[in-house]
Amino acid sequence: MRLMYDRQRMSTPLKPEKQVSQLISHLFRQEYGKIVAYLTSLFGLHQLQSMEDITQETLLDAYRNWSYRGIPEAPDKWLFKVAKNKAINFYKREKRRAEIHDHVAHNLLTIRESEVYLSEEVSDSMLRMMFACMSPKFSDINKILLVLNTLCGFNRKEIAQALLMEEEAVKKRLFRAKRDIREQSISLAVPVGDELEHRLQGVLSCLYLLFNEGYNSSNADELIRKDICLEAIRLCKLLVIQFEEETTSKALLSLMCFHAARFQSRIDDKGAIILIGNQDRKKWDQELIALGTYYLSKASHGDDLSSFHLEAAIAAEHCKARSFEETDWQLILRYYHHLSHLKPSPVIALNIALVTSQLGEVAEAVSQLKVLAEAHKSLKNYYLLHASLGELYIRLDEKDLALASLLKARDLTKSIKEITLLEEKIQSIHPIISG
Repeated sequence: MRLMYDRQRMSTPLKPEKQVSQLISHLFRQEYGKIVAYLTSLFGLHQLQSMEDITQETLLDAYRNWSYRGIPEAPDKWLFKVAKNKAINFYKREKRRAEIHDHVAHNLLTIRESEVYLSEEVSDSMLRMMFACMSPKFSDINKILLVLNTLCGFNRKEIAQALLMEEEAVKKRLFRAKRDIREQSISLAVPVGDELEHRLQGVLSCLYLLFNEGYNSSNADELIRKDICLEAIRLCKLLVIQFEEETTSKALLSLMCFHAARFQSRIDDKGAIILIGNQDRKKWDQELIALGTYYLSKASHGDDLSSFHLEAAIAAEHCKARSFEETDWQLILRYYHHLSHLKPSPVIALNIALVTSQLGEVAEAVSQLKVLAEAHKSLKNYYLLHASLGELYIRLDEKDLALASLLKARDLTKSIKEITLLEEKIQSIHPIISG
């Protein structure tokens, strides 16, 4: 299909390919799920794979077109317009091959072009798709994989990193899940009653993972992907607005606000991570902290106590403390123990060990981490565990053990910025080590 292109709408001069590539990468994360959700709402969930193909083809066309002609004034609208036209052509081809329901044809061929850009319609499509992916016809893990891959634009590597899974296992599960979508009758309608509550928790879990991927990015070049975090916040706000009486979504939004408030203080001028103990708290966004406090207060109405409530409470304590030393570590430790009972996780256990070390029990914290590594196979190759051990061994003046742990952590992470930080610590212990 020849791309539609309006020269009059071009206001940006020709851009180098690298800038176009960066913009496409940003738009992939921001718009991919919206376009897929919108097109799928017109065709039905059984056409999900085709709609994903069309969306990916549109982004590829954008790269080729914009590299040659320049970036349009409204790139997001350009993408929606081209994707819609591709979808209509797809429909026409399919209609010639097989009969398609009349209502689908009506939806596609009578829709006004301006409607493609209505934020309300796009938001509604995103919500319907998120809840459709939470269908009881899918296993719990496949629900999360579908949302992360289809709506959030996660690739298999990013999903594997977020869920501590093998990449090949992610690939196989996604294949089976999308095959099941083609073969089973799964509705895009938002459910009601108890089923809505069950599906909502699954959607929130996906948004939590999405935010975490942005906040602790698996991308080799970026430690924080703000675009991913902001997309998670945007989607979470949709749920808060849509379900006014529900408190868990407010707790998650509170947690995201507290973490997002520290964006400007987490990365130094060289792009390396700054741990919370060394961050300049004057750079923390007080408006976001106030917003997080507001949503946490709203989330406290009622009897619900979710893991998001507890994590938000922990983040609130960090934001309230005037300094790292004045942090209420005893209260945070109690929160983490409650969290561990509510949602047992090796990562939560790792955090319990780290908080224990802040209370002066460094040797006990090391013991906890070593037991944890033995008990959970997934953590043996988790660089953060070995980096944490290295830090604790430094505090115990166990230089050889610290060196071994930091070298292990360096070999496990793919983040260039993390590798740089770890190598600086390694050099401080043993200057002759390099490479």
